[in-house]
Amino acid sequence: MNKEILLTEFTFKAIRSSGPGGQHVNKVSSKVVLSVDLLASKGLSSQEKDLLRKSIAVRLKNDGILQLSCDESRSQVQNKTKVIARFFRLIKVGLFVKKKRLTARPSKASIRRVKEKKRVRGQLKNLRKKPDINQ
Repeated sequence: MNKEILLTEFTFKAIRSSGPGGQHVNKVSSKVVLSVDLLASKGLSSQEKDLLRKSIAVRLKNDGILQLSCDESRSQVQNKTKVIARFFRLIKVGLFVKKKRLTARPSKASIRRVKEKKRVRGQLKNLRKKPDINQ
C-alpha cells in the first residue's frame, strides 16, 4: 500500500451538514465525502485489492468505489482530516490477515493421565457395588 499515491486518488466533495451550528449550518458546506475507486487504484497491489474486495465488500459500491463521510466537526478541514484517518484505519483492518489456526493435539502424558483417572474412578465405582454371592 502506497499512501502517497492513494492520497492523490482521493476525490472530496463538501456538502451541507446537519447537526450543531444554528443558522450557520444552512450557509456552510462542512460535511466531507471522500470517494476512492479501490479496484482501479494504483496505490494498491492486486493481492491487496482482492483482500479488500472480500473484507470490506459491504462498504463498496457495485463499481468498486468506496465512499466515506464525516460531519462530526463544524470545520471542513477537520472533517477532511478525520475522514482520511478513517479511510486508512479501514484499509489497515481490511488488509489484516489472521493467522491460520493449527489444531492442537493432547500430549501422550496427558492422555495417559486421563486414562489412569478413568481406571481409578471405574475401580471406585466397582467397589461400591454389592458383592456377588454366586462366586
